[in-house]
Amino acid sequence: MSFEPSELADDAVPIVFQHGEGDAGVVASWRPRFRQECTFPPAIFTSVMANLIKNPNINSSLLFRADVLHENEGSQPRAVPPELAHNAPELPLFRGFELQRYTIRRLIPRNPQVDRPIDQTCLRYEKKLPASDDHCHDKDNNGVESTLVVYLPHVSSEAEMPFYHPKVQGIALLHEWTAAESRGAISISYQFFESSDHSAVKLTRTAYQLLKVIFKHGQGRVAGYQKRVHHDVLIPQARVQNTYTALKKKYARVLITGWAESTDPEKHVFEDLGIAAFMIELWADMYKTIPFPGFVDIGCGNGLLVYILNQEGFRGWGFDARVRKSWAAYNTVGQQPGGGDSLQQLVLLPPPVSRAGISEISSDDFAAEELTHDGRFPKGTFIISNHADQLTPWTPILAAMSDCPFIMIPCCSHNLTGARQRAPPPKDKAKAESGYASLVQWVSEIARDCGWEVEQEMLRIPSTRNTALIGRTQQPKFDFSSLDIQEIVDRYGGTAGYLEAVVKLAKKSAAPAAQKTTEH
Repeated sequence: MSFEPSELADDAVPIVFQHGEGDAGVVASWRPRFRQECTFPPAIFTSVMANLIKNPNINSSLLFRADVLHENEGSQPRAVPPELAHNAPELPLFRGFELQRYTIRRLIPRNPQVDRPIDQTCLRYEKKLPASDDHCHDKDNNGVESTLVVYLPHVSSEAEMPFYHPKVQGIALLHEWTAAESRGAISISYQFFESSDHSAVKLTRTAYQLLKVIFKHGQGRVAGYQKRVHHDVLIPQARVQNTYTALKKKYARVLITGWAESTDPEKHVFEDLGIAAFMIELWADMYKTIPFPGFVDIGCGNGLLVYILNQEGFRGWGFDARVRKSWAAYNTVGQQPGGGDSLQQLVLLPPPVSRAGISEISSDDFAAEELTHDGRFPKGTFIISNHADQLTPWTPILAAMSDCPFIMIPCCSHNLTGARQRAPPPKDKAKAESGYASLVQWVSEIARDCGWEVEQEMLRIPSTRNTALIGRTQQPKFDFSSLDIQEIVDRYGGTAGYLEAVVKLAKKSAAPAAQKTTEH
């Protein structure tokens, strides 16, 4: 079934009727906008709407999330706390419906410098079939089971409404279901302000999109869709987003204006601010009672993530095979043990790779030993591997060698020699078999074989390569000191050709600075 709703005229017969107490008749006008047939039952509609109430960002990219401030079940809602009572609407009555759930949420905008948060009452009502005999239809039900969800913003005038919210007093979303025929319909109605233009294109477009999202999610569940991507597993959404908002306000404009690379500044700045926000909150949990041990960003690229974390007071450094233009602005001194630059030009040559012959390739203008790092770090140093490509599969191995926690965010697939490869498909056939999913599964297996408990988080960043794998605890009864690193390396393909690749990369990196380079 495709989404092809019927657009209803402004003078169409209302679908929902709000009435007053006792014998009072209709007291508010709800104008229907669209109606669409569907094949999902009330339980799915209720579940879809519960998810949309908690995650308004599904409907609007201008919103981060919703913070639930007050919630209860049943037809007799508890009194609203005084601090939430300002502009809170009276609970409406709808003919034949009984209130089932009462929620007050705060809509949190993505950019609080442009839009302000607003509170919104969300109500769910139900109209059930007669309990005595579902097949004995009365004149009000006609065999139709109805569920109504109503949104009421806490504003007193159209002028108070932020840009991201339609300029209406209320939104009503109705699901009607005829069980005997396994068919139903969803519709959307507005309660307009007196001065509203009922024909405003934006309001019509918004109504269409709101109904379309409900239809898509409801029909998807009927078809057996199951959500595979789960966000906010390790850190609550609000904490990371609040930190991101603070970082964005503090750094974004300056970083974008002063961007020195040829790549898209907004993508890189917002992505690294998002990763930094996650790291800051992760570390807040990990190092509550002990000093922060420092970090190292292997394959640090443009160095922006290192710079942001340094500016926020986290001591650490990064290295990459190639110097970037932006290092001149992002490099600081004294961020690593023993001092030194925070951004350094080095290539990784870990102990499992034989160093035999490296001295023979050195010369007066190319000091190979000085351009390599063995991947050993002080115990406890937090290793960051953000789209580090060739270094990604080495990350959990280096972490086990030095007993260091890590985060790796895989991007392009390479084996332990540094050569491109398509990672083997997951052994678990229930998992996706895309190239990226295979890479994530493969490096996760390396980490587990190194003794790590692997945690996974899907980061809220502007990148499709947003899977973060975190290793911060050892598997029970596992001892890193007994790990046979060479056996692990051999099990995952060995290092034949790695030294030659490093030498080639090191020589290219040592070329005159005038040679143009691009970011990873």
